Amino acid sequence: MSTETNKIRQEYLTGERALFQAKEMEIYDTTFADGESPLKESRDIKLYGSMFKWKYPLWYSRDILAEDCTWFEMARAGVWYTDNITVKNALIEAPKNFRRCQGVTLDHVDFPNAGETLWNCADVKMDHVTARGDYFAMNSRDMVIHDFQLVGNYSFDGAKNIEIHHAKMLSKDAFWNSENITVYDSFISGEYLGWNAKNLTLINCTVESLQGMCYIENLVMKNCRLLNTTLAFEYSTVDAEIHGKIDSVMNPSGGIIRADEIGELILDKDKVDPARTKIICGGAVCAKECA
Repeated sequence: MSTETNKIRQEYLTGERALFQAKEMEIYDTTFADGESPLKESRDIKLYGSMFKWKYPLWYSRDILAEDCTWFEMARAGVWYTDNITVKNALIEAPKNFRRCQGVTLDHVDFPNAGETLWNCADVKMDHVTARGDYFAMNSRDMVIHDFQLVGNYSFDGAKNIEIHHAKMLSKDAFWNSENITVYDSFISGEYLGWNAKNLTLINCTVESLQGMCYIENLVMKNCRLLNTTLAFEYSTVDAEIHGKIDSVMNPSGGIIRADEIGELILDKDKVDPARTKIICGGAVCAKECA
C-alpha cells in the first residue's frame, strides 16, 4: 500500500470519522471498514474502486465522484445532506441511501435493497439504474430518468417535476400525491397507480393496474395500452388515447376517453355528471355501453 499527497491507495480504514473533513483527495481501492461517518463534511473527493462497509459514509459532503465503488449492506443511510455527487458503475446494497441531497447523478447503479432510497432529493439524473425496494424517490423533485427498472411499491410518492424514459416498474401505488410527472415508452404494473396526482402524463406506455389512474387532476395518456386494467379513471379528469381494450372504466370526472373497446362502462349519475366525459370507441361492446 502507498500514500501520496492528497492521494490514498489500497488502505484499510477503521474508526469513526477516519477522513473527517477531507478535502481535494483522490482515493483508490480503499476499504472503509467499521467506523461511522468516515468522510463526513468532505469536499472535492474522487473515489475509485473503493468499498464502504459501515454507516453514514458521506454526510454533509460536497463535490463527490465515486466510480466502481461498492456500498455494503451496513453502509446504510450512506449519502445524506450531500450536494453535487456523481456515482458511476456502483453496487449499492445499503438501504436508505441518498436523503436530502441536491445535484445527484447516478449512472449504471444497482440498488438491490433500495428501501427508502432517494428521499427529498433534488436535481437528480439517473441513467441505467435498477432498484428493488419500497418508497423509492419519495418527495424528490426535478428528476430526469432513463433506462430504469424498479421492483418496489409506493414509488415516487409526493414527487414533483419528474421525466422518465424507457422504464419497467412493478410498483403498487406508484406516483401517489405526485405533480408534473411525464413517463415515456415504459411498462408499469401496479394497483392504484397515480392516485391523488396532478398533471400525470403517460406517452407510449403499457399499463396494468387495478383501479389505476383514479383521483387525478389532468391525466393525459397518449398512444397507450391498458392490459388487465379495471375500474380505471374514477374521479379523474382525463384525456386518454388507448389502443386496444379497457376492461372497465368507472366514474371519470370529465374529459375524453378514446379506446378500441371498453368492456364495462360505469357512470353513476349520483356521483359524476356523465355529460362531462366524452367516450369514443370502436368496439361493439363499447358502442352499446356508451349509447
